Amino acid sequence: QVQSVESGGGLVQAGDTLRLSCKASVSGRAPNIYGVGWFRQAPGKEREFVAGITWSGANTHYTDSVKGRFTISRDSAKNTVYLHMNSLKPEDTAVYYCAVRIIPIANYEDQRLYAYWGRGTQVTVSS
Repeated sequence: QVQSVESGGGLVQAGDTLRLSCKASVSGRAPNIYGVGWFRQAPGKEREFVAGITWSGANTHYTDSVKGRFTISRDSAKNTVYLHMNSLKPEDTAVYYCAVRIIPIANYEDQRLYAYWGRGTQVTVSS
């Protein structure tokens, strides 16, 4: 199976930087992993896609609201995916989740293609 564990959240001010980590631990019989996605859920809102990366690290995709501010990357040696968040805004406040994409369809944003969700890490950006 696969276990995803997020870390790195915290309370920051607008304009600050944070780096989130998603450690994907694989044990026993596990499905093929095609990528990792970051999602977030703000209070009272639906969970939404933020950024995704293929398992090779060769391709990435971002939602429009974070383009130019967030960067997703992967350290293959550590089986860890990072979300570098620059120029944070109060509207980025949410619980951030990562999950692995186990369906070989190149649609980063469809949450149905992901499994083994982490428990999330809180990011709070004050104005």
